[in-house]
Amino acid sequence: MTVESTAARKPRRSAGSKAGTTGSKRTTRTTPKKGAEADLVQLLTPEGERVENPEYDRYVEGITPEQLRGLYRDMVLTRRFDAEATSLQRQGELGLWASLLGQEAAQIGSGRATREDDYVFPTYREHGVAWCRGVDPTNLLGMFRGVNNGGWDPNSNNFQLYTIVIGSQTLHATGYAMGVAKDGADSAVIAYFGDGASSQGDVAESFTFAAVYNAPVVFFCQNNQWAISEPTEKQTRVPLYQRAQGYGFPGVRVDGNDVLACLAVTKWALERARNGEGPTLVEAFTYRMGAHTTSDDPTRYRHDDERAAWEAKDPIARLRAYLLASNHADEGFFAELEAESEALGRRVREAVRAMPDPDHFAIFENVYADGHALVDEERAQFAAYQASFADAEGGK
Repeated sequence: MTVESTAARKPRRSAGSKAGTTGSKRTTRTTPKKGAEADLVQLLTPEGERVENPEYDRYVEGITPEQLRGLYRDMVLTRRFDAEATSLQRQGELGLWASLLGQEAAQIGSGRATREDDYVFPTYREHGVAWCRGVDPTNLLGMFRGVNNGGWDPNSNNFQLYTIVIGSQTLHATGYAMGVAKDGADSAVIAYFGDGASSQGDVAESFTFAAVYNAPVVFFCQNNQWAISEPTEKQTRVPLYQRAQGYGFPGVRVDGNDVLACLAVTKWALERARNGEGPTLVEAFTYRMGAHTTSDDPTRYRHDDERAAWEAKDPIARLRAYLLASNHADEGFFAELEAESEALGRRVREAVRAMPDPDHFAIFENVYADGHALVDEERAQFAAYQASFADAEGGK
C-alpha cells in the first residue's frame, strides 16, 4: 500500500488561461454571497458545483481529472483510516484517538499544497496532512497505543511529531520559519492548530514574532466550531481570520469542506511566504463531525440538527458529485477505491495488533543526563515490583 497520491503538489498555472476550466460549463457558475458567507472562499458548493473565483482560480486552473481523483482518493482513504483507528480504540487496542471526521478537505487540500522542502508542524489530529507528507498511517498509532513517542523521523518527511500541548507547535513553527529566512531558503513552514488553540497565549506570541520578523510561516487554523465542549462564539467576538489584522499580516477564511478551495488558498499563502511576504492566517471553516477524542461525548453539548446540517456539506460527497457531473470518474473508479479502502483498514488493524509492548524500564532512561541516585532507587523498586508478579505466578 502506497501513501502517494496522484494529486499534484504544484498544479500548472497560466496567466492567460481562463478560470474555472476544470469542469464542464454546466457545473460552473458564479454565485454572489451575502452575510456571513461573503468572506468565505469557496470553489465547490456543497452540491458539487464549481464556483468561479477570480482571485484563487489560478491556483487550481491546471488541475487534471487524474489529480482530482487523487484528491478524492486521499480523502476517502484518510477517512477509512480514521474510522479504523476509532474502532480500534473502542476495542481497547488504543488508549485514545482524536478523529478528523469531517475535516478531510481542510487537511488534504492544504497538505497537497505543500512542497517536499516545506516543513509541517501538526497538532494531534492532522492524520490527513501526515498522509500527504508520506507518513505511513500505522506510524501515527504507536503514540496512541503507548508504544512510542511518535513513531517516525520528523526530518524524513519534514513533518514534526504530533504535539499534545495545545498551541505550542505554533511557537516551534515560527522559530523554525525564522531560521529558514536567515538561511536564505525559499521553502515555507505551515503550522496547524484548532479554534480552541487560537485562544492560547502561545499562538498570540507566535503571531507577534512571525509578524515582526516577517517569518515565512502559514498559520492554518481548522475552525471545527468546538474546542471540546466550548463553541467558537464563546472564545471570540470576531471571525478568527480577522485576528491577523491586529498583527499586521493577512487573514483569509476558506470553506474547510471544499478541498479545491483549501488547496488554492494554501498555495497562495505558501507562495506569499516563499516570496518573502511574511505570514498568513488561514481559517478553514469546517466542522468536527465526531467527538473531540474518544473520551468525549459530543451529544452532551451539541444538537443533532447541527450535525445534520454539516453532514449536508460533507467534503467527500461534494467532490464525488463534481467528479460525476464533470465525467471525471466512473463507478469503476469508486469500486476500486472501496476495495483499496478496505485493504487499508485490514492493514492498519493487523499492524496495530502486531506492535510490540514497550520496554517497561524505558521510563527511567533520559530523565537526567548523567543519571541520578533517586532514579536508580526507583528503578530498583520497580524491578522488584515487576518480579513479584513472576514470583506469584511461580507459586501457583
